[in-house]
Amino acid sequence: MFSIVIPIYNEAQNIDPLICEIYKSLTNYLNFELIIVNDASTDNTLEIINNLKVKFDIILINNPSKKGQSFSIHKGITKSKNKIIVTLDGDGQNNPKDIPLLLDKYLSDDDIFLVGGIRMNRKDSLTKLITSKIANKIRSKILKDDCDDTGCSLKVFDKKIFLKFPFFYGIHRFLPALFTGYGYKTFFTRVDHRPRKRGFSNYGTIDRLYQGIINIMKVKKIINNSKKNI
Repeated sequence: MFSIVIPIYNEAQNIDPLICEIYKSLTNYLNFELIIVNDASTDNTLEIINNLKVKFDIILINNPSKKGQSFSIHKGITKSKNKIIVTLDGDGQNNPKDIPLLLDKYLSDDDIFLVGGIRMNRKDSLTKLITSKIANKIRSKILKDDCDDTGCSLKVFDKKIFLKFPFFYGIHRFLPALFTGYGYKTFFTRVDHRPRKRGFSNYGTIDRLYQGIINIMKVKKIINNSKKNI
């Protein structure tokens, strides 16, 4: 049994096909819950999700105001009922067909507590690719998390361990470093990455790079403090 958590902000054009793909890709998995956290969307995302609830078993959480991806993911995980968490973006760029690939690896090895995707042939803007490359190089050099693509949202991990980490905005991009830093084994595998077909990216890129660099030092401090308490 596992819980899928998807943060959504203004993805009215993407959420319907994404949910359909998820259920189609998980026909061999009977016991899972799907949690969508609507981050105060201003388009008709909420209306579409409510319509989807007639056909699919969806748990909908609505933020009263826009709180961001990290808050939404954390809230969804906190409300989930299962000990295994699957996360992915709501824009359709993560391919739901890859969920079983990550799940099977996670379930087959009791020593692994996080399985993450490594996006191949990323279909992002040049600006996003450049800023991501810079952030990855700085992060890997300082945090040594052995992950080439920590920003890939498609991950499977242990809920209980996740909730041990102090919350901060941007935490979802540092899970490989946090799991590794706390002494838990991780594994990464190649996954598909698709171009955004509809809508626009709803979270900043340059400001995310700036905040990401600040968060690297925050994560290093969190990991060092955890080691002192062992």
